[in-house]
Amino acid sequence: MREFSVLPGRAVAELLAGRETEVVEWVREAYLAHDAGDTVNPDSYFLRFPDKPDSRIIALPAYLGGTREVAGIKWISSFPANVAEGLPRASAVLVLNDYRTGHPFALLESAGISAARTAASAALAATALGAAAPATVGVIGAGVIARTICQYLAATGVPLTDVTVHDRDDVSAAALTGHLARTHGASSRAGDLREALGCDLVVLATTALRPHIGEGHTLRPGQVILNVSLRDLAPGLLLTAQNVVDDIEHCLKADTSPHLAEQLTGDRSFIAGTLADVLLGRCAPDPGRAVVFSPFGLGVLDLAVGHHLYQRAGEAGRLLPVPGFFGETSRW
Repeated sequence: MREFSVLPGRAVAELLAGRETEVVEWVREAYLAHDAGDTVNPDSYFLRFPDKPDSRIIALPAYLGGTREVAGIKWISSFPANVAEGLPRASAVLVLNDYRTGHPFALLESAGISAARTAASAALAATALGAAAPATVGVIGAGVIARTICQYLAATGVPLTDVTVHDRDDVSAAALTGHLARTHGASSRAGDLREALGCDLVVLATTALRPHIGEGHTLRPGQVILNVSLRDLAPGLLLTAQNVVDDIEHCLKADTSPHLAEQLTGDRSFIAGTLADVLLGRCAPDPGRAVVFSPFGLGVLDLAVGHHLYQRAGEAGRLLPVPGFFGETSRW
């Protein structure tokens, strides 16, 4: 039986630093494994609270085969009210389970892993969907996810030469524009929603519970919209675009914009395909329409990144063993 170990957040951050292109490749491999049927990725389970409708804790169980052969679960909370107190909105842990015995063998602090896999997915989609060299980038929602997506976009060669940031909180917008200027040398500024939404590449990274970008806005041909927060766009607006998702069954639920579009139309014909379809050449971006990528977020991505980090942490002596964690190590 493997010794149970813990990987703290500081170690996770240090192990992730400078590995952006590696993480994108880990995520790409996980998407292709999922497409090949070499994963098990059940529905995410939402724990919601009657007196906190904007808050939730989500369980994402999964199994990733291929060269990984690891199971596990991410348990991630989103409490937007934390921001007003100067606390992170999201917190998470990732449990890794041995596929042969089922025993858990590691607990990883996972807010950083979750942000990294989300950002890697967005960067992978941006380049695959033809946004490798946008003249302008718009970021709507100026939190940790937006910051991390920009980091991964820059690392994968997407220029941040002209960035417009919009957030309902002016302090957050100013913090992200300053960070982009200092870290990436970006010409960045705070702007209104219409300005940000009019850019060549648009990142939606808000905590919106329902659509707030209505059909009065126009998505123009050639735009790539990374619909990471999933609930910003009115369903009718999606119907004017080419829609790519990470997983159709997962994305069309929980009142996401694609789910609302399905309810509006009564079918799923507005979905052009998955990101794996694009990566494998089965679906090509349509230059005559805007392309919207809507990733629900798959637990197999967390497993892919978490298991790689676990291995690298072991090689670097960064794991913290917990001797005697298991009360019994033999049946008799």
